[in-house]
Formats: sequence, C-alpha cells, structure tokens
Amino acid sequence: MNTNHQPVRKLSRSRRRFIHISVPAFSGLALTRCGWRQGGVQQAAAPASPTDKLFVYTWSQYTDDKLIKNFTAQFKAPVVADIYESNEAMLAKLQAGGGGNYSVIYPSDYMVRRMIEMGMLHELDRSRLQGLDRLAPQFQNPTYDPQNRHSIPMSWGTTGFVYNTQQLKEPPTDWEYLWKNSRQLSGRMTLIDDVREVMGATLRMLGYSYNSKDESQIKQAYKKLRELKPSIAAFDTDAWRSQILAGDLVLAMAYSTDGIKISQENSNLRYIIPASGTSLWTDTSAIPKTAPNLDAAYAWLNYNLEPTVAAEICQRQTVAIPNQVALEQLPTQLRQDTNLFPPESVLNKCERISPLGDFDAVYDRYWTQLTSS
Repeated sequence: MNTNHQPVRKLSRSRRRFIHISVPAFSGLALTRCGWRQGGVQQAAAPASPTDKLFVYTWSQYTDDKLIKNFTAQFKAPVVADIYESNEAMLAKLQAGGGGNYSVIYPSDYMVRRMIEMGMLHELDRSRLQGLDRLAPQFQNPTYDPQNRHSIPMSWGTTGFVYNTQQLKEPPTDWEYLWKNSRQLSGRMTLIDDVREVMGATLRMLGYSYNSKDESQIKQAYKKLRELKPSIAAFDTDAWRSQILAGDLVLAMAYSTDGIKISQENSNLRYIIPASGTSLWTDTSAIPKTAPNLDAAYAWLNYNLEPTVAAEICQRQTVAIPNQVALEQLPTQLRQDTNLFPPESVLNKCERISPLGDFDAVYDRYWTQLTSS
C-alpha cells in the first residue's frame, strides 16, 4: 500500500483478490554472506548473475527503498521485489509455474493454511532463524500455522471505515450505519473489492460468522447488499484514497494499514473499527518449496525479525507488528494508538477469515451476481 517509493509501483485495485503486478525494486549487487552490521549501500564491482538475486513476492506496504537498500548493504544480495494485491493472484501465479524465481512470499493467514494443505510451503528450519522468541506470545503458535512451522507473522490489522468527520454529522460506529444512512451516503461511499470482507462484514451485521457455510445466511447477506448497492459508488480497495482526500467520498471501507495512514495525511479523516467486530488478519513471510535461493531467503526473514528493522517498518508504513521487542521501541504515541494496536476488548469481537474449501464457490457465485448486475 505504500506509494512513496518509486521502484515498487502499484497499479492494481484490490489488496487481497484478483489482480497483481510485478516490477524490479532493486538489483545490480553481488551476493555474499556477511554479518549483521549496519552499513550504507555499497555497489559491487560487477553485477551479480540472475541466479544470485533474491526475488520477493510481497504486499506493497512491506518493502520500500530503505528496507531493500539496507538489506543489500549487509548481505550484498540484489533484491527484486514484485508486488501483488491479492492472495489469490499470488497463488494462481505460483500454481501456473510463474513463481519459480521467488524465494520469499507474503501470504495472509488463511492463505498460509491453504498453501500448507497444498504442500506448497517449505517447512522452516528453526535452527536457521534468529528472533522467533521476539514475537508476542499470541503470534508464536497461531491456529493457521501451529508453531509457525511454515511462516513468520510480519504484520496484522483490522478492517473498518475511513470517514470525513467534517461531512458526516453522525459518525459511523458499526456496519449497520451504512444501511441506516444509505441516502446520505449515496454515491459517496465505497466498499472493499473483496468478497470475503464485504460478505463477511454483512454476515457479522446479521449476527453470523465471517466464515459461515450456511447458504441461507449467505443469501441473506447478498440480499442486504443488493439493498445497499444503489448507494455504493464502487467496490474498490485503492482508488478511494484520492477520492476521499478530494472530498468526493465521505466514507470508505478500508484496511487499518490504509485507513490509519490516510488519516495522518488529513486530520479531517478518521479510521474506526466497527463496534460489533470485524475481520482480523495477519500477513506473514514464507518460503515456497520451489525457492531457488534458501540462503538469501533465511537472511531476509532474519533481517525482518530484527527489532530495529521491524520498528522502522511500523513507523514508515503504519503497519501493526507482532514483534514484541520492536513494539517496545516505538514512540509512545504510536504504541498507544488503539486503531493500530486495538485492545483485547476489541480483538475479542474480531474474527479471522478462514479458507472454506469448495464452499468458496457459493460466496463467489453471489458476489458475481452482486457486482455484475
């Protein structure tokens, strides 16, 4: 989601579904193993061969010029960071054989579980990892990947609303706000372009689980969304930012990483977590079984587990981090931001999105009907 660095461009609309792009982020330095010393970027005398490169497939908010250059300075590893905006697009590329160069990927929690079941992830050698004990206790044995055998938590967050405090007299507090205020919001609100997030939020409003496998409940959620659709400007996960900054939108469903960051750009904008609960997600780093460069992959994982590195990513990209030692290094104001780091009372109302197997087709069928008519 970062838009401040030039080498990693983002042209797609959805953070978690359907579209991806890839571009080189940084290359041209030779690969050698070296220590954990801080240092500046050092150009090698000759460019490395393509087989020496570390190819990383990631969300845009987890890599930027500074991260890549500092890593390269320490490990002399040319890094190519390709960006995707959808777990499904990442999976499809790897399944199609187009991801053979990647040594590190960043699947979300439910996708980790799915890829483990499909036998696509390398089982991590814990003897080669440094800093797993720095993770907060709740991240050391996640249900989607017990004991973090195949993945390492990198970031986590929620889904909620960004709204304009100057244009909405009554602030949104929960999902039902959209329906109760549909006339006022008509043409001036967007929902995320993601079937599981949008259907899940509507299911939660109706008192059901984000992961319901009851088709009658899915149909109820679909009908509620059909009622709301005439007031929705678009199903969008990216373009809403410029539109809400310009005043064309007054409310957007958004991921916490985006919502908090944009509220820092404009004091009239605020991110809130719906009172009845929302989705809780974790993005991870993992090594695919086809990884061609295990040495550099483990170096990258260890580098991102460094508390100073994790704390800097949190501050630059406004993402919540699971690294307890890094958390203690953050400025007090950031550490006490209850939207970035919600209290247990809020988290207890949240729910992780889980893979549904063949039942995913039911969600997709109703989503297609909703978005195409």
